[in-house]
Amino acid sequence: MLKVDNLHAYYGKSHVLHGVQMNVQPGEIVALLGRNGSGRSTTAKAIMGPVDATGSVKFRDHQVLGRKPFEIAHTGIGYVPENRDIFPKLTVHQNLMLGEKRGNKKPRWSFDDMYRLFPRLKERQHTQAGVMSGGEQQMLTLCRTLMGDPDLIIIDEPTEGLAPMIVELVAEYLKELKERGISVLLIEQKLTIALEISQRCYVMGHGSIVFEGTPAELRANAYIRKEWLEV
Repeated sequence: MLKVDNLHAYYGKSHVLHGVQMNVQPGEIVALLGRNGSGRSTTAKAIMGPVDATGSVKFRDHQVLGRKPFEIAHTGIGYVPENRDIFPKLTVHQNLMLGEKRGNKKPRWSFDDMYRLFPRLKERQHTQAGVMSGGEQQMLTLCRTLMGDPDLIIIDEPTEGLAPMIVELVAEYLKELKERGISVLLIEQKLTIALEISQRCYVMGHGSIVFEGTPAELRANAYIRKEWLEV
């Protein structure tokens, strides 16, 4: 479904990604792991368009690298950035409305689905998003992306800074995506969650992929974990 080949990315003159190669198959959850600064978030931004990049990014065999972010989103890729990017002056429900996909085809997700996944959002549906807690804003960002009915979602650090109870809710959200056949590229530092729900994982270091395998293979590889993941 998603195939990234020889991806290089730059911030000005700084060469950040060095020939990244990875793929995500239909209905698969793939974890992209690594320490802060390893290039994981830059990989997501390079795929979605905001970062200058060269190489190849194909979605359903169509080249998307070099297209504008909204054009890439229209192909069926959803993106949940690490900084959330909610609309603070709009209510929860209005934020969800902005994410809603319009067209003749009935979407897979409804407002009721969102409020079932995260009941707290239903309680606060008429509240301005900017006054909510970080955890509530993360719930909203995840749900707003789903309202666009994507076939693949790139999720960057969904549990960063969240209370354990909210982390559990996010984990359930990710499991539901898997059950509904949506592909996920999950950028995550919490190994427990990432290895529990993913079918495959990549580890990044210094802008390159240093490991590819199953969660079981990563658990068994003490060298990779010590060298590239553990603090």
